[in-house]
Amino acid sequence: MEQKMLLMGNEAIARGAVEAGLQVAAAYPGTPSSEVFSTLASFAKEYDYYAEWSVNEKVALEVAAGASYAGARAIVSMKQVGLNVAADPLMTLAYIGVKGGLVLVVADDPGPHSSQNEQDTRKFAQFAKLPVLDPATPQEAKDMTVYAFELSEKLGLPVILRPTTRTCHVCQDVTIGDIRPRNKTKFEQDPSWVIFPSLAYRRHKWLNEQQETARQIFNESPFNNLTVKNRTGIIASGVAYNYVMESLDILGIEATVLKIGTPCPVPDKPVLNLFEAVDRILIVEEQEPVVEDQVIAMAWKNKIPANISGKHDGLVPREGELNIDKVKVVLADFFEVEQPADSAVETPPLPERAPILCAGCPHRASFFAFKEAARKHDAVFTGDIGCYTLGVMPPLAAVDTCLCMGASVTIASGLSVVEKERKHIAFLGDSTFFHTGLAGLINAVYNNSNIVLVVLDNRTTAMTGHQPHPGLEKTATGVNEKYIDIAEVSRAVGVGYVKEVDPYDLDAARQAAAEVVDYKGPAVVVMKRECIAIVKSSKKCEVDDEKCIGCSKCLKTLGCPALTPAEDKVEIGSSCVGCTVCAQICPVDAIREVEKWD
Repeated sequence: MEQKMLLMGNEAIARGAVEAGLQVAAAYPGTPSSEVFSTLASFAKEYDYYAEWSVNEKVALEVAAGASYAGARAIVSMKQVGLNVAADPLMTLAYIGVKGGLVLVVADDPGPHSSQNEQDTRKFAQFAKLPVLDPATPQEAKDMTVYAFELSEKLGLPVILRPTTRTCHVCQDVTIGDIRPRNKTKFEQDPSWVIFPSLAYRRHKWLNEQQETARQIFNESPFNNLTVKNRTGIIASGVAYNYVMESLDILGIEATVLKIGTPCPVPDKPVLNLFEAVDRILIVEEQEPVVEDQVIAMAWKNKIPANISGKHDGLVPREGELNIDKVKVVLADFFEVEQPADSAVETPPLPERAPILCAGCPHRASFFAFKEAARKHDAVFTGDIGCYTLGVMPPLAAVDTCLCMGASVTIASGLSVVEKERKHIAFLGDSTFFHTGLAGLINAVYNNSNIVLVVLDNRTTAMTGHQPHPGLEKTATGVNEKYIDIAEVSRAVGVGYVKEVDPYDLDAARQAAAEVVDYKGPAVVVMKRECIAIVKSSKKCEVDDEKCIGCSKCLKTLGCPALTPAEDKVEIGSSCVGCTVCAQICPVDAIREVEKWD
């Protein structure tokens, strides 16, 4: 009897890996990919496979590659910018090849909703010459994951599964299958595992040949489907297929539709069949014209005078995330029909709400202390990727730059070389310290950079769902006696000034900030306090109206969402968690801590 489970797309990918006989899973968290590994970690003991949150994506891929060398099936998951970190091993791994199936789940974030760019993993895959599967639904994501392991072993290559945000986070009843037996594992020693220039040259020829092998396999793939209706054709890839089908239904029009689930490389057989069936073609895909470029090349190669429309003629947007409304407009223009009256009605814009740190977030106190201490130094504050990027928002305004994971410390080092008269203060999260921050700190010590690194240690990887990291006494699958102390590591690599402070203790935070901005050479201050989202507080603060003079210092300097103006006073709302930072800066002691449930 067919069995179904209600699964999020990311959960469906995890289920597919389990069904495929998974033996090793590794990842670094990053929205929208995080739930893939979180789900795998929760079932690791039940299904007896190894699972780890790795310190970064490069490490995760190398751990998975090692397992694959021995014949084990392994999966590694990350977001699109994480693939940049894993690029070094990936590009050469394509030449070396794999033994056990190795699947990279790289979740793209068109929009972007929670990323610093909109890069298209399919382009990266073309650069690495690796096959890509592009799921449109959770069911397809699960089925493609199983297929990806088989394809990886058939080709001897890593295979990339590229879900986008909507596929990752939508839910569906997913038909589940049986769990296959695991591969037998043994690493066979052979010179072909050792990359040399001469081997790379020979393997490059093999890698190019595998592109055509993959194309022939994809010609018979169940994830590509051609439905002929009339002489007007649409090619849709990934989640865009859902938008196309719904838009056709809303507009009340028919078209011949080719669904492409294998965009790299695009199979030529169904595309050539489409060329014969239609007179003109619209290609709908998110982000870059990856499918479109390949289809245009096929038309040229086969001397077919096809009328192809899409991103290159500006009909389909190249930036941002597609949705029903956007695709409906595209199809209406392509078919030269009017949109239904109800779809043409403009809805009022949603009210804008600036992103803000949570009430009681310890980062707010850290930013405040350093802004205050660095005022006389004309300091530059370099930021990083995480919740604390929100320090850019006024009134804190304590983030002047943000580039990528771990770049705050190295950007500060670069600035300090050319602006010797200014102080450069880098803010970095605890998980990011282990991800890519440590190398930058070692570089700063080695080159005696005159910078301050402030590690905002909130005891978790907060932005992506509170995953553990090496600074905590737990791993992906349970308690761990080993952990790495950030302050001790900083001392061990030669930092001369290292201090650990609780940012809620504002006097101590101010003192440490004042000391370190006058220190010459690399220095580290660890601002250590748990993320407010993972602790339960029974405290709150309240304003004594008799004492409050309405100066609004707490409002103007902290920007805490629990603080609001009330006539000529200040009011503290229910989101307050009793951090008491506002009480510590009040000039008339008008704020006091009380029990929340009094």
